[in-house]
Amino acid sequence: MFDKVADRYDLLNDVLSLGQDRYWRGMVARAVGARPGELVLDLAAGTGTSSRTFTRAGARCVACDFSLGMLRVGARQPAPSVRFVAGDALDLPFADGAFDAVTISFGLRNVADTRAALAEMRRVTRPGGRLVVCEFSHLRPAALDALYAGYLSRALPAVAGRLSGNAEAYDYLAESIRDWPAQRELADRITAAGWSGVRWLNLSLGVVALHLARRPAA
Repeated sequence: MFDKVADRYDLLNDVLSLGQDRYWRGMVARAVGARPGELVLDLAAGTGTSSRTFTRAGARCVACDFSLGMLRVGARQPAPSVRFVAGDALDLPFADGAFDAVTISFGLRNVADTRAALAEMRRVTRPGGRLVVCEFSHLRPAALDALYAGYLSRALPAVAGRLSGNAEAYDYLAESIRDWPAQRELADRITAAGWSGVRWLNLSLGVVALHLARRPAA
């Protein structure tokens, strides 16, 4: 599904979010806080648009994704400090404690086992290292969330289908957002996977939430 939309994926994100995706990427980069010499894993990196933001301060980044189509599009615009790697979030091809920070944006919904993926991310993060999850979430009050769900169910697939030629992919997007847990439940899942200091920050009224955590040092 993602292979089919790879060529227009970044454009569609910009259009469908009314440009908010740029703001979200900037907030993720600030939360990751990559420093010179650090190694960041950008999981579900897609075309690597977000991966490049982590290297501006001198860090290196591995852009990892399950979709070869996405990775091929990203590799057409190589960045010296970004390495593109195909990988499964449930069985990452990296050593224990290899990364100073791990981040995943709009991809945790797509894995078959959320808890297993969070545990695998913990495995490849060094003790004391950082986790940043950027994911669609839920608005408050409930009436506002219901209006948003209506937009996801009707307007989003119609517009995306016209622009991408693949309405089915965006039907899936709407369904996955609607079924995704709210902020507190996701925080509990992250804690259960062995992360500490879990907290979250709502962006765009809760359309998106950043969850931040650390791998315990001991």
